Amino acid sequence: MSAAQDGAALGARLRARELEAAPAALNLLESAAPADREQAALLLAEVSPAALGGEAPGHVIGVTGPPGAGKSTLLSALLHAWRARGQTVAVLAVDPSSRSSGGSLLGDRARIEFDPSDGGVLIRSTAAGERLGGVARSTREEAVALSAAFDVVVIETVGVGQAETDVAEVADTVAVVVQPGGGDVLQFLKAGIMEIPDVVVVTKADLGPLALRARREVSAALRSLGSSATRVLAVSSLHPTSGIEELVATLDEHRDGLDVAARRLRARRAAALSEFAVEHGERGLRALHGRRAAERLLAEQDPALGVGELVATLERRAL
Repeated sequence: MSAAQDGAALGARLRARELEAAPAALNLLESAAPADREQAALLLAEVSPAALGGEAPGHVIGVTGPPGAGKSTLLSALLHAWRARGQTVAVLAVDPSSRSSGGSLLGDRARIEFDPSDGGVLIRSTAAGERLGGVARSTREEAVALSAAFDVVVIETVGVGQAETDVAEVADTVAVVVQPGGGDVLQFLKAGIMEIPDVVVVTKADLGPLALRARREVSAALRSLGSSATRVLAVSSLHPTSGIEELVATLDEHRDGLDVAARRLRARRAAALSEFAVEHGERGLRALHGRRAAERLLAEQDPALGVGELVATLERRAL
């Protein structure tokens, strides 16, 4: 077996923060071949909380919002700001898949401006496949692996609006991006997506009064949901940019005030139950005596276990 296919070796390199190992690790995690899935499990074990002695240090940020809201342009500006601070950044851009062919446009990498010779930046486009929650099958695993090596890991999700709440189960911090004058506030309020953000970013602040009005509307919508603590910022990603440094500071403040271990533990258990249900359906849940019994079983497990190990625990009990 080549070094590029050795999951344990790749995981150890990521744990040592060798960024050069990231592309091969992502190739392995995205493969559906049975042998590669076995190696992927070994890779993930090497970057698990048990192996790391705690949670991975990277800040996992979910960036979501409708098409045309300016997510990619915003990420270009954020990338520049993070790199100016010396932080390494990985971006997982999850693109829509064609319903007919299953293929993906994979266009976000082209839209995000970055220096391809910069070894401190990795941008990876991934097809969403059959997952309607805005997050591809392998995205969760990729974010776990990359957060062991990179300072910031961004998941930019499919711009499908109401189905994007899966990102809240993956990211430490969720930023919802809206644009002024697009009716996004009302649509998001109806869809329930306004319940998931830690930060809401109103883009195109250079439009002046229109952007300020959108910011007020978002703040009012959040107050109506009892989410008045959620920060709402207006930014412009055009040169010269405005509000970007404040946004970076706000994202950092959220992470600093977060119980990362507790949030990620909840996310791992929720992901395990979700993956089990996708694989085994209602019949599998009945074998566990229902969803609540499955949740209780997961709560009894070692907090350091990864999603794959938790799924295996559910399968052993059910099957």
